[in-house]
Amino acid sequence: IAGCFVFKPSFKKRKISVAIEDYFNNGKNESEDSKLRFETYHLMWQQMKSETERFQEELNKNLFDSLIEFLQKSHSEFQNNSRNWGFQIKLREIPTAALVLGVNVTDHDLIFRSLTEAIQNNVTPYVVSLQAKDCPDMKHFLQKVISQLMSCCVNTKPQKEESVNVTQKKTHYSVDSLSSWYMTITQKTGPRMPSKKRTPGRWHPPAVVLILKDMESFNTKVLQDFITSSSQHLHEFPLILIFGIATSPIIIHRLLPHAVSSLLCIELFQSLSCKNHLTTILDKLLLTTQFPFKISEKVLQVLTNIFLYHDFSIQNFIKGLKLSLLEHFHSQPLSVLCCSLPEAKRRISCFSASQCENIRRLPSFRRYVEKQASEKQVALLTCEKLLKEEAQSLLESLHVYHVNYFLALRCLHHFTASLPKYPLGRQIRELYCMCLEKNVWDSEEYASALQLLRMLAKDELMTILQKCSEVFNSSSGKQLGSSAKKIEDFLAQFQSLDADAKEEEDASGSQPRVLPRTDLYHLQKSLMETKELRRTKKQSRFEVLREAVVNFIDCLVRDHLLPPETQPLHEVVYFCGARMLREHLNAAPRMALHAALHNPHYYLKNEALEGEEGCIPHTAPDICIAYKLHLECGRLINLVDWSEAFATVVTAAEKTDVNSATSEEMNEIIHARFIRAVSELELLGFIKPTKQKTDHVARLTWGGC
Repeated sequence: IAGCFVFKPSFKKRKISVAIEDYFNNGKNESEDSKLRFETYHLMWQQMKSETERFQEELNKNLFDSLIEFLQKSHSEFQNNSRNWGFQIKLREIPTAALVLGVNVTDHDLIFRSLTEAIQNNVTPYVVSLQAKDCPDMKHFLQKVISQLMSCCVNTKPQKEESVNVTQKKTHYSVDSLSSWYMTITQKTGPRMPSKKRTPGRWHPPAVVLILKDMESFNTKVLQDFITSSSQHLHEFPLILIFGIATSPIIIHRLLPHAVSSLLCIELFQSLSCKNHLTTILDKLLLTTQFPFKISEKVLQVLTNIFLYHDFSIQNFIKGLKLSLLEHFHSQPLSVLCCSLPEAKRRISCFSASQCENIRRLPSFRRYVEKQASEKQVALLTCEKLLKEEAQSLLESLHVYHVNYFLALRCLHHFTASLPKYPLGRQIRELYCMCLEKNVWDSEEYASALQLLRMLAKDELMTILQKCSEVFNSSSGKQLGSSAKKIEDFLAQFQSLDADAKEEEDASGSQPRVLPRTDLYHLQKSLMETKELRRTKKQSRFEVLREAVVNFIDCLVRDHLLPPETQPLHEVVYFCGARMLREHLNAAPRMALHAALHNPHYYLKNEALEGEEGCIPHTAPDICIAYKLHLECGRLINLVDWSEAFATVVTAAEKTDVNSATSEEMNEIIHARFIRAVSELELLGFIKPTKQKTDHVARLTWGGC
């Protein structure tokens, strides 16, 4: 039987990737300067990214330097003492670096990439990085090691030939074959090694550094077998291990028995704390005038809460900051002015009438206009030239405000960071959140901090004032010059306190009076007299000077730590979309499912799905109809009643004869649709089968969710 069959190709829709700049042009906030806003965003993010990479490299420098020193020392000891009998006893111990990185696992890849590059540049080109998911057994473990060692040797012709031979043979993988292959490879490539990586005299093969990124996840038996076998071939295969540890170094002894762990010469290395890393990021990116972009108190709380209570991931925090920057430039038309001060002034001078109107619509600018005289109010609302000049002046004032704000913030942090119980927080980000939210001097914590400051000793005050002086001296501008001079004067006065003043201070100190044995009434009377005597006693020079310092810092806070909402045009540089950020970063899949099933129009944007509140449109997807009907039921749902209600809703707009054949076919189709909808709800976890009653299912969710 011959036949002709036609197969029509399926035309699959190609996934079109939309460029980021298109969101600026096609969004609801499209404006004439969308392209300029995107370019400004891109330039600022590139600057912030490069700054982040730079100080992250600085933070990891000490850790990498100590690790490289350990690797070089371990390999040089092997080369210099390989013929020493005493060293032969220790020869079976594998040098091992236990690198404790913390639970921020998402940041480990970046650290290991930088570490691998540093080792290849300074120690050895043979660096292997393994993950537990790629090494379920010994065969795969050795396969990964050999394949990565081959990739380290692809620059020379003999290495290519040897790698081809090994891959063609497909032999049994073992540490013996690995060490033999490595000796052959290194002997061929020995003369080609750089002179700085070769030792004079007898040539030794370069070390192999094996990095186990997630040591806790590796199969225990695989680790034990590899370490035991490798320790017997160290003279041929000079191996150095680096264990990436997320929890605690004790995990090494929990995973490996003593017979195996005794074959390791372990040295511990600790990375920088995640919280200290976060503090550095805030200090370099937000608590500075280098980048004009800022975030509000609620946005900062969202980002820090996700960091502290979810993952401790620095990379995720930076991604959240990038999303905030992107959303700010997308949603705020006047974010075109979120750039350097000279460039912002130039852009204001080129503003169109619609852009000037955007300035007038800002709530902060409206409040500013209301405080002006009536003639100036009319001029600001009608004259574009005067508006542009005023906006330029306000932006300059906003820049000066930020310079003074961060100087005063750092000074206050130095004064309060070491107080008992840390009333204003231990980290500067906690103090920054309080100052962003409200007038910090109105809080009880601030009053408690001032009381504690009035009890500080002379050396403590001098140390704090010295730190504040360094803060002012490190500032490039000349802002708060009088405050800096006053701090220098305070330091000079403290240093000028002579021995008599010190004796006076000691004499005026609170000396406990030795009270005679008496009853409760006379004891209370004596204590009241002592308290009154202290109140009327003249203060010493030190106490007067300490009170002056406290009053100085109090005035500094009240003058310069005003909340950003008090500044005109703060919306230009501050992003306040905490709700949007929380929806994108702190996902709530259960609420999203409820919103999609209860109101499909929210996602599908179909006008046919838009109905009155409380009603169930027959045009809704089957699963949405079944979901809304199940919300009206109790703990147990009768499938027969549920099916009839489903059919009633679906056929609400149709008029069919009950006894016709078409009606029977429709009932079968509706029944099949109902079964599919119920299966989907069971898959999503809203219902489950039950044996309590026949033809019933149990409901699993309550409260409309």
